Amino acid sequence: MADRRLTFHKIRSYLWPASIWKRALVALLVIVISSTAASYAVAQWYIAEHDNEPLILGTTFVSDYAQNFGLDPKDTLKAILGDLKVKQVRLVSYWNQIEPAPGQYDFSNLDWQFAMANQYGARVSLAIGLRQPRWPECHEPSWIHVSNTNKSDWQPQLYSYMKAVIERYKPNPALVSYELENEFFMTVFGECKDFDRSRLVTEFKMVKAWDPGRPVIISRSNNWVGVPVRQPTPDQFGVSVYKRVWDKTLTHRYFEYPLPAWFYASLAGWEQMISGKDMIIHELQAEPWPPTDIQQASLQEQYKSMDAPRLKDRIAYGKATGMRTIDLWGAEWWYWVKTTHNDPSVWNVVKQAVSEAEVQNQKLPIKH
Repeated sequence: MADRRLTFHKIRSYLWPASIWKRALVALLVIVISSTAASYAVAQWYIAEHDNEPLILGTTFVSDYAQNFGLDPKDTLKAILGDLKVKQVRLVSYWNQIEPAPGQYDFSNLDWQFAMANQYGARVSLAIGLRQPRWPECHEPSWIHVSNTNKSDWQPQLYSYMKAVIERYKPNPALVSYELENEFFMTVFGECKDFDRSRLVTEFKMVKAWDPGRPVIISRSNNWVGVPVRQPTPDQFGVSVYKRVWDKTLTHRYFEYPLPAWFYASLAGWEQMISGKDMIIHELQAEPWPPTDIQQASLQEQYKSMDAPRLKDRIAYGKATGMRTIDLWGAEWWYWVKTTHNDPSVWNVVKQAVSEAEVQNQKLPIKH
């Protein structure tokens, strides 16, 4: 009996030591293990919950970005929709392009993109607001000076432009959703000056009033742990997933995020359990992130962060998150590599993935 008591005392001393610092370390370890186990369980639940839903592989298209590669934007989008057979595309409505002068709207560039989407039977998710995909992220016209002060000087103009865009395209049958203020709170990236949550809340309410029938997506930062609980609560959340990037601040080398796919499944699962809203991957890295702009880097350098084998693995990673809508990021680059450098390898990876997803979707049980 004495031996048993001694053994128990040793075990208790080991698990709960006398030192307050060691106790704190043990408590922290228990919290980390418990939260990780809970998140893993939620991730597996989320993956199983959505397993029998169709997989949608889409992309983002920015005509300016295609032109930066020396491509014809119309040929590029035609190839994306026609050859790759992508059936969902996120388009942008840059303020500086649509309203180059106060009250003078030019929708010609976006009109032909919608027309082509209708021609190929593609669904459009339209980015709206001040902040939209691609550098410099915020795309205000030159006649507007955005700042945290004197908001009355520019916010009414922003809202008028947004309303004009929605009124223009809400009758269009290709339009299925809006993405409002892309990665609004990403203060460390882009040339944006205003991050006022109240503006985002106001814009969300206005968009829902202007077009009540279509869902509004709001994107969160990609690798932060936690669930957004403050307003606004969108119809869907978006998350961006980047895996291999050039670290220009500390290591000055390529860095690969070690997060497993189930980490993102847990983000989506917790969100669905708490808010009842689903999550999509609105940007899955499918283009390089070299030390310089892509166009300035050699193809060999570009392939260090994204090439055909990495792209294939990246798509598999995205599917392993359990999220069933995945927009691949970098379609203009795929087409540039294919046409300018005569290397169709990355293009063909996407083409095969889209084809395989369509085949698998046809095998899913029909829901009544």
